[in-house]
Amino acid sequence: MPDARSKADDQSLATQVATTIREMLIDGAFEPREKLSEQQIAAQFGISRNTLREAFRLLSSQGLLEQIPNRGAFVVAPGEAAVLDIYRVRHVIQRGAVLAATPGHPALARMRDLVEQAEAARRDGDWQRVGTLNMEFHRTMVELCDSPRLSASFDLVLAELRLVFGQLNDTAHLHEPYIALNTALVSLLEARKIPDAISQLESYLLKSERAVLGALQRERIKGQPSS
Repeated sequence: MPDARSKADDQSLATQVATTIREMLIDGAFEPREKLSEQQIAAQFGISRNTLREAFRLLSSQGLLEQIPNRGAFVVAPGEAAVLDIYRVRHVIQRGAVLAATPGHPALARMRDLVEQAEAARRDGDWQRVGTLNMEFHRTMVELCDSPRLSASFDLVLAELRLVFGQLNDTAHLHEPYIALNTALVSLLEARKIPDAISQLESYLLKSERAVLGALQRERIKGQPSS
C-alpha cells in the first residue's frame, strides 16, 4: 500500500508540474523548438527527474512537447494545419461560451478588467503582455460556461496558439486590433446582446485566423533558402 500511495503521489505531482509548464507556455516562457533542460527544470520545481519525465510525457500526449530519443524534450512549433484546427475548436467552444453568458457572471467583470490592462500594456509597448492578456481574456470568456472540462480543453488550445505566435518576429500588428474588438465584445455581453455578440465573435475569429495564417506563411517563406 505505501508503494501504491507513493506512486499515486508522484503521478499527482507530475500532473501539477505539467499544468504549471503549460501555464508557462501560455505566458510565452518557452520558445517553439526550444529544448527543455531536465536538470534546470527539475531543480526549479524541486522534483526528481523521473517526476519531470512523467510531466513531459503528459505534455507530449497533449501535443505541446515532442520527445526525441537520445536528444530530449522539445517545445513543439505548430504549423498551418494546427492553426486551422485550433480555430475550429475556438469557434465551437467560444460560441458556446457566448450563449452561456448570464448577467452578473464574475467572468464578465474579469473580462472588462483584462481589456483595460491590455490597453495599458499597449500604451507601454509591451506586446508580449498584450498577447498574454488577450489569451487570458478568451480563457475567461470560456469560464462563462462554468465547465472545468471545457476550460481545461481550452487551455491546451491557448498553449498551442501561443507557440504559433512564438514563431513570429513581430506580433504587434496581430494583437493591437483585438484590444478594441475585445472591448466591443465584452460590452455586447454585458448588454445581453447575444446575437450581436455571436456575430462579432465569428467575425473576430475569422479575421484572427486569416491574420495568423498569413503571418505564419510569411515567416515560412522568409526561412526558405534563396535559389
